[in-house]
Amino acid sequence: MKNKTVCFFNSNKVWGGGEKWHYDTALFFRKEGYKVLVATNKKSELFERIKKTGISAYQIKIGNLSLLNIFKIIKISRLLKTNNVDCIILNLPSDVKSAGIAAKIARVKKIIYRRGLAVPVRNTFINRFLFRKIITTIIANSKEIKRTILHYPELVPEDKICVIYNGIEPKNYNPVPGKKIYTKRSNEIVLGNVGRLVEQKGQKYLIEIARMLKEAGTNFKMLIAGNGKLESVLKQLADRLEVNEHVQFIGFVKDIKTFIDSIDVFLLSSLHEGSANILIEVMAYQKPIVAFNISSNPEIIENGKTGFLVNFPDIKDFTEKTIFLMRNEKRREQFGKAGRIRVKNLFDQNRNLQELLELIK
Repeated sequence: MKNKTVCFFNSNKVWGGGEKWHYDTALFFRKEGYKVLVATNKKSELFERIKKTGISAYQIKIGNLSLLNIFKIIKISRLLKTNNVDCIILNLPSDVKSAGIAAKIARVKKIIYRRGLAVPVRNTFINRFLFRKIITTIIANSKEIKRTILHYPELVPEDKICVIYNGIEPKNYNPVPGKKIYTKRSNEIVLGNVGRLVEQKGQKYLIEIARMLKEAGTNFKMLIAGNGKLESVLKQLADRLEVNEHVQFIGFVKDIKTFIDSIDVFLLSSLHEGSANILIEVMAYQKPIVAFNISSNPEIIENGKTGFLVNFPDIKDFTEKTIFLMRNEKRREQFGKAGRIRVKNLFDQNRNLQELLELIK
């Protein structure tokens, strides 16, 4: 029934794939005629963006220990009751512990946890309680994430888990180049990476790959977009390996198309990913990819057709695959076109979110 009220609860302060999914899905549900509200942490990027849409937005300070704060639980429960919430979709494990229990107290019928981490859930008493008694459905955004959730079979019944891939609206991703964030020099090949500058994203490997590309005599610029606690460490590494003239850190990019339009090849160096939305966007804009063969990357990238998958952490092979694409414009174009077709077939947002609508009916 479209008169239902859906609450998206996401306490992550930074902007990432999960926050983009909550933002896009909230807009999708509103378009479908549902009443929508979004609860976020204080000073979060998601709050700043969602409030501009006219969707009701609430700020609630949430942390991993909020479970122990009965007043916080009551506050969230009252918010859900006041708005007659029928379904709540949770983002972080801390959200499950606090807002999940609050939703149960408020008698919310559908308590959904969308998990985007491709690492096993700890088999603890509190997790067994939450997964069996509180959560009604778990959305895994890749088969790999479902597999990691089932690492401990006693944690949650398999029939409680539904795989729904991340998606985009392909028509909103015009592959015709537009405004660029970087203008290349003549005969220069531009490589790009987007992600938080944290250990999980593995940008240190990109710096080492840049050194190998320099030693191979290639003419390139490597753009690394994103902010994070490792920024100074990575810049020091680039300085130590003498690749400063080739590697440019450009910070957080709000308009991702200006970045993707600036590059020739996208490089993903992550150690693990739930389902990297940036890969879907890159393929929608018809750019080839080189990435490590980890987590859910093989579910997105078709090796040898939309990009190359390299065994982790073989940076020598990663470099060789990158050089191959740098020197083969025709293959870059073939990979790019095949990538856009794959996005339309597997990662169409409207089609994938229809599966989510079925879950809350």
